[in-house]
Amino acid sequence: MFRFIVRRLLLLLPVVLGILIVTFVLVRLIPGDPCKVMLGERATEEKCQAFRERFGLNDAIPIQFIRYLSSLLQGDLGTSIKNGRPVADIVAERLPMTMELTLFAMLFAVSFGIALGVLSAAKHNTAIDVGAMVFANIGVSMPVFWLGLMLAYIFALALKDTPFQLPPSGRLAAGTDLPSLLKVWGLEDAQGLQRFVLLLLSNSVLLNSLIQGRFDVFFNALRHLILPSIAVGTISLAIIARMTRGAMLDALTQDYVRVARAKGLIERAVIFKHALRNALVPIVTIIGLQTGGLLSGAVLTETVFSLPGVGTQIVDAIIARDYPVVQAFTLLIAVIFVLVNLVVDVSYAYLDPRIRVS
Repeated sequence: MFRFIVRRLLLLLPVVLGILIVTFVLVRLIPGDPCKVMLGERATEEKCQAFRERFGLNDAIPIQFIRYLSSLLQGDLGTSIKNGRPVADIVAERLPMTMELTLFAMLFAVSFGIALGVLSAAKHNTAIDVGAMVFANIGVSMPVFWLGLMLAYIFALALKDTPFQLPPSGRLAAGTDLPSLLKVWGLEDAQGLQRFVLLLLSNSVLLNSLIQGRFDVFFNALRHLILPSIAVGTISLAIIARMTRGAMLDALTQDYVRVARAKGLIERAVIFKHALRNALVPIVTIIGLQTGGLLSGAVLTETVFSLPGVGTQIVDAIIARDYPVVQAFTLLIAVIFVLVNLVVDVSYAYLDPRIRVS
């Protein structure tokens, strides 16, 4: 198992390198001059020449890539062309929001999706089965932006002044103050990895509030995550439910299930102890794929609910031709995808003893 994990981590290197090369070339093939995008009407030829010289855009693409790779190996993600800030700071500001949204969206999708799929398979060809699959098909078909707007309308306006009212947008209630850990701990001058980690913790409202003992802020942040988590997690819920149903129907026809029933085990034990565990391999696969997809940025959800996450930042960076920011987030997403797939592969051996990782 250890050798398998090491081998997969080593295979990560050429994958990431290939993604870096493709991304580096493609973003520079996007029509439009970064200088003219940034400077607008003030973009004279002299100013553009100075602009390109400043950011090394006059050099050939291979030279630019070698320079970028050299900086990356030293832990430097570069500087944003748009606002001149370190890209690492931008990543540390945007990533926690998307990670929190992904975590709660997947908790919602996995818990309800697996339950719905198991119930549908256990009640195969009944009204419950048909109703569950109709719900799953509707869930896959609903546009995220429409569902987000409907949820905001129902829970923020229609249910206003009731116990079920929920905030329609934002990360915290207006006027809520939660200082950065850099300021609280007097580490404003921190640099490098220490600064990056502290910024990640500071911009994760849930972790920051727990560290500072601000439980009012913690529950405030949780309430703001409910609607976007449901909106972005509904499609994943529907996909997981359909996959669970299919895997469970296949497992329930196997010999070991018939033997378990012949031994007199109660139906609940047959379904959850025998059928579900053996059906989990394809379910875990789809959960891993959905998790990686959500971490890459739920652009529409973040836009509808005004959340400062990875998706909206990538779109803004592409529009502004902010190459270092696009490359940094692409690298981050690629690494996350590979690590999530690694966790999924390793979990196979635990979920199904018949599978052995050689």
